[in-house]
Amino acid sequence: MDADAAGRAPADSHGSILGWLATLAGLIVLIVVVGGVTRLTESGLSITQWRPVSGVVPPLSEAEWQAEFAHYRQIDQYAAIHAGMGLAEFKRIFFWEYIHRVLARVIGLVAALGWLWFAARRRIPAGYGGRLLAVPLLIGLQGVLGWLMVASGLKPGMVEVAPGWLAAHLITALTALAYVVWTALDLARGPARPGRLALVAGAALALQLIYGALMAGLRAGLVTDQWPLMNGRVWPGPSHAGEGPLATLVADPAVVHFIHRWWAWVVVVLLVVMARRLRAAGARPASVAIHSAFGTQLLLGIATVMSGVSLWLAALHQLVGALLVVAVVWGAHCLGRAERAA
Repeated sequence: MDADAAGRAPADSHGSILGWLATLAGLIVLIVVVGGVTRLTESGLSITQWRPVSGVVPPLSEAEWQAEFAHYRQIDQYAAIHAGMGLAEFKRIFFWEYIHRVLARVIGLVAALGWLWFAARRRIPAGYGGRLLAVPLLIGLQGVLGWLMVASGLKPGMVEVAPGWLAAHLITALTALAYVVWTALDLARGPARPGRLALVAGAALALQLIYGALMAGLRAGLVTDQWPLMNGRVWPGPSHAGEGPLATLVADPAVVHFIHRWWAWVVVVLLVVMARRLRAAGARPASVAIHSAFGTQLLLGIATVMSGVSLWLAALHQLVGALLVVAVVWGAHCLGRAERAA
């Protein structure tokens, strides 16, 4: 049944929209993990061109592989990091970037075609037109930032993507994830507004995630393999001398690492308070989810550092970071509804 002229969608459309949003949330979590592995394997610049349509088909012949490899050998990263790499090794790093880009296209299509389908069939609930349109727009912005990130690493003199673009790319993905989850919860349970505690905890978590992205971009996890000390000291001092205060805070690997590891405890305190309030409000599952997510995330972060940034530990750390975002959004929504009902 179609919506009437007033814009009311049929009741059964909610389930379809929730399924669409849940699918997108799952895909975003997946691409965050694949993106992390792509970064950790230095694969992100292996594809030097952006071909939205023809790029879906990978090289199929030996000549096509050699041409793709020749493109990669022309950029500075090859000489600096992968000099002497053979074609078989190139295929391995190409794989991760290729999967990352294909997955990005799938997410874009699911977001755009899903919205178009609901809009064409007048199944978008009243008050959700703009909110659901924002979903494919956010995904589109994420794609643009992804290419700008890659382009930053293809410039002469660059051997990796710019950490700032990497951080913007990751944070936009996690913002889209939070937005999709919150919208789904509003649709499923009724609208809610985040309270002051949830906003403060969310802001603290956002800063921690930004520094996590900077950690990846600067390879700051390799500054030390010790915890809680950093190379035998609590405060390691800057890696580079003579930098301004802003550059020291966001571009110095040792300082970024220090902030990321200790700001985590500020986030933990806020999330513990939030989880306790959730438990008092009768939202025990959300409380357990937050406790489980941040506890696992802390342990994975410490293990990643002490392992010298093990690939799979770091990938799991990024996965649980995305799941922590979901848990915190869920908890914030539960608190918002409880405060509204009080």
